[in-house]
Amino acid sequence: MARFTRRQLLHAGLGTAAMGLLAGCATPGIRSVNAAPVIPPAGGEKITLTYWSWLKDVQKVADIWNASHPNVQVETVWIPGGNSGGYQKLYSALAAGGGPDLGQVELRSIPEFMLVNGLVDLARYGANDFAHLYDETLWGQVSFTDGVYGIPQDSGPMAMFYQPSVLDQVGGTNPGTWDEWAGLARELRRKDVYLDCFPLGDASVFTAFAAQAGASWFRAEEDGWVINMTDEATLKAARFFDQAIDEDLVQTGFGAYSPGWFAATARGTVASVVSGSWGDALIEGVSGGSGKWRVAPMPTWGDTGFGSSYLGGSTAAVLANSKHPREALEFAVWMTTSQEGIDAEISNSGIGWSPTPDFIGTPRQAPSEFFGGQRYHEEIFVPAARQQNQDWSWWPVTQQSFNILSDGFRKKASGTSLVDSIATAEQQIMTVFKNKGLSIRKETA
Repeated sequence: MARFTRRQLLHAGLGTAAMGLLAGCATPGIRSVNAAPVIPPAGGEKITLTYWSWLKDVQKVADIWNASHPNVQVETVWIPGGNSGGYQKLYSALAAGGGPDLGQVELRSIPEFMLVNGLVDLARYGANDFAHLYDETLWGQVSFTDGVYGIPQDSGPMAMFYQPSVLDQVGGTNPGTWDEWAGLARELRRKDVYLDCFPLGDASVFTAFAAQAGASWFRAEEDGWVINMTDEATLKAARFFDQAIDEDLVQTGFGAYSPGWFAATARGTVASVVSGSWGDALIEGVSGGSGKWRVAPMPTWGDTGFGSSYLGGSTAAVLANSKHPREALEFAVWMTTSQEGIDAEISNSGIGWSPTPDFIGTPRQAPSEFFGGQRYHEEIFVPAARQQNQDWSWWPVTQQSFNILSDGFRKKASGTSLVDSIATAEQQIMTVFKNKGLSIRKETA
């Protein structure tokens, strides 16, 4: 994982106005809280922390902490998912000089919050003392050379969820490589079955495939950002799915977990989905699906790339206006690494994959009745979490970049290839960087 400094993020004289434009809202403040003196601990005084999150029933998790920490109580407030309105609430609260002590922030959104001085550098409060408790790849995605800007809360290592009875129609088994996946998809099309979907309107899925192939689209250097979205790994993945779409091997009319998808999987006309670990809970909503699904490793790109990739993942970040960052850090670490915290998050909030490699959660150690008694968490997702592209890092305009890429992918129906859309998107994203005052250049061989 390439680490970079906030100075690099702010290179080329990025000013307050530009930072405000980057976040799409008013800038929380001119001065970084991380330039101010370290805030001392509460010292026995009874305090209440606030935590804004889109997790359901997360107060039940906080209540377990509250029972054993009478002087540091946590109150939770539900907000919509990040880009569905939650981030706007956080940005607005920061701009008004308020907001919660902690907020749920996706891994990919950390750089955007950093650019508006929205996050506390938790390294100043001892966060690196806890680094050994976390998955190395996830810790790298919240760590920058001069600090730590969030505590990993969950992630989504990817695998293939599939219906063996549907594959049996062609004598097929779960594929080990993407080439084998394509061969199986061709056989299934003869039975009027799709192996999977390819969502043209959600570029995050393709991004995960490209990262698995070995792509690393952005890095920050002392003179600004460097972009390369047309590297061989990305183009390999794009050519593969261009061909899969051209051959009608994937369903592009709807995406995974949509109403159309649930109907098709229940009928057996869509056989599988390559998705994040959190997909299991959604798949359990397939009508009549109990006992009919299994989990296998994500297909690989052969001799190159990685065994898996991440789709999704979030952090518990301490917001800039917190009066008690040290105690907020302690709660975040408890929630994401202790056995009682992880178990409570799984049972009450349906949290994604645990960020600590030492404990996946008690509910995930048992065989799954829905998945035919398979211990897929231990068999599939434990190794998948270790087989990640550590060179992948997020950048300050991730969501806008995804929107640009998705707009290009939608043109596939009118004849524009994914390969061409990626090249066009790269130029448009460079323009976005420049318009927001960020220095960026194309990587050259």
